[in-house]
Amino acid sequence: MSKRKTNFTESLQGNVYSYTQYIDRLTSLAISMFEWKGLPDSVDPRYLEMTLFLNGSAVYFNDDEIGNLALTCLPQGQFDVYGNPVKRRAYSKYNNYNRELDTTNSVIIWNNLLRTNSYLDVEIYAKRLYELDRIIDVNAKAQKTPVLVQGTEKQRLTVLNAYKEFDGNSPVIFGSDNLDINCLKVLKTDAPYVGDKLYTLKTQIWNEALTILGISNTNTTKKERLISDEVIRNEGGVIANRYSRLEARRQACVKINDMFGTNIECNFREDYRVADDTTMYAGSTSDGEQDTIYLDKDNDECTNEMRM
Repeated sequence: MSKRKTNFTESLQGNVYSYTQYIDRLTSLAISMFEWKGLPDSVDPRYLEMTLFLNGSAVYFNDDEIGNLALTCLPQGQFDVYGNPVKRRAYSKYNNYNRELDTTNSVIIWNNLLRTNSYLDVEIYAKRLYELDRIIDVNAKAQKTPVLVQGTEKQRLTVLNAYKEFDGNSPVIFGSDNLDINCLKVLKTDAPYVGDKLYTLKTQIWNEALTILGISNTNTTKKERLISDEVIRNEGGVIANRYSRLEARRQACVKINDMFGTNIECNFREDYRVADDTTMYAGSTSDGEQDTIYLDKDNDECTNEMRM
């Protein structure tokens, strides 16, 4: 027999669903930011990026039967003077494949120059975002039922039935002869509506998460039209957050190409287009609607129309 669902279990389920949703959304963005070119067919770029995202490192080597592989890396100790592990083990959790390697037959790919994963950033922002989502839900619900009902234990079932009618938007609530209104007290909680402010805060935190990941966003609440200098300054933090992760991958590409004779390169996926002297940014315009902003670098102004 299944347990009866309570308000607590429903609230807990909502918390878990909301948190998991943000984890998945941010993870999906994080692992799709880099474009690998020249990888052999035996190397899965999705697995590579997922490994870097979760573990902070992967190891590239050649298997005599399968070909070149990029798998999860487990440093085995024996570091050189620069802190690079001399011994390392490659393994896959899916079929228990593992192999001992060293500096002569493998290259470690780091996620960033700090050699840390990106999951911690995603986890922190997912927690902040889901909490705001749930607060908004509670605040919005409080606008529908801003009352506190107090009664005797004898009146509990009657009060619950009356509240169900109220919660179901019934225009009329009928009371039975057992309903003693003198034993009931209704206190208005008058919960203030702050959902709009919370949503603005959530948007700012979401944009901050995108900035940390190096993804372009309009990280401003300014109502007036943005000038080109403001757009560029907003992009500065985004671009700066790309350097460490991209540089770590490019350093690995150089070493891999030297060791295995490949022609691999890694670039950041462009989230804007360049047409002549005009750069296009996706963002919000002054009227609050999602639109495209074109930056004319010659005239130093932003418009919503692209000059042909």
